[in-house]
Amino acid sequence: MAEVVDALLRANLVAAAVILAVMALRAPARRRFGPEMAYRLWAAPPLAALATLIPLRTGKAALAPLDHIAPANLSPVLLGLWGAGVVLAIVLMARAQAAFLRAARQGRAGPAVVGVLAPRVVMPPDDGRFSEEERALIRAHERTHISRDDPRAGAVMALFQCLAWFNPLVHVAAHLARLDQELACDAAVMRRHPTCRVAYAKTLLKTQLAAAPLPLGCYWPARSRHPLELRVEQLCRPVRERGVEGGLVVLTGVLVAALAAIAVEPPIPPQPPRGILAAWDDQAQHQQAMSVMLISWPARTSAKP
Repeated sequence: MAEVVDALLRANLVAAAVILAVMALRAPARRRFGPEMAYRLWAAPPLAALATLIPLRTGKAALAPLDHIAPANLSPVLLGLWGAGVVLAIVLMARAQAAFLRAARQGRAGPAVVGVLAPRVVMPPDDGRFSEEERALIRAHERTHISRDDPRAGAVMALFQCLAWFNPLVHVAAHLARLDQELACDAAVMRRHPTCRVAYAKTLLKTQLAAAPLPLGCYWPARSRHPLELRVEQLCRPVRERGVEGGLVVLTGVLVAALAAIAVEPPIPPQPPRGILAAWDDQAQHQQAMSVMLISWPARTSAKP
């Protein structure tokens, strides 16, 4: 149990460090490479956390365990609290998902993408609020989410929130990642419809914000800035074409995060093969027997008349 607690703490410490780095880089990356590249930076924290669980290094001595943080006698208690927190987080997310679906059936939610394995588009009620062009742009936006596998990425975020429920930076990262996900989707839509910026901005202005979060799906997060303040601000900037420069920067960031996580992973002491150990043991016993024989042989010979 102590090993599990130790691994959990190490993964969260590394994830927190990488999250802080991504939070500092996301805005400059968005300005320099576009929102799609900035969104991809959020792949680094979960990869770095997972990398700490892979025992790849060997050495003569392992790093000192985190006994000062999680004493061995408290490991069962800490694991029990962590498991209870995971269950509670899953229950709360299930309730939020059910509340959103209930609001969507009543026409009080949308547009959105709901689901993971078979995501579907939830359109707002046709009450004359949106024109045909605006509704077409809404469908294009939500279908872009599906084609980019954004619902599955959102499910990964929700999973990490449940597993790391005690880490506030994980929840902040999930919120910011969903914001960047929407901005990246806006950029992809504008690349396909470059002449619809004005209509798209009007559509964002008319779109209602989420009153509650949607754990499994794509929706502008609740308690965030209005789309007209952030998303239209992004629409005013030229859409960048996809290139290798931004992709290489993101890939480099992910690799650096993974290598940093592996670097802090305690090394595994090398274990010699079992056959060598047995040979050493047999050789030591043979030498000990020879020493006894050499010591006792003169005594026996001197006892003869």
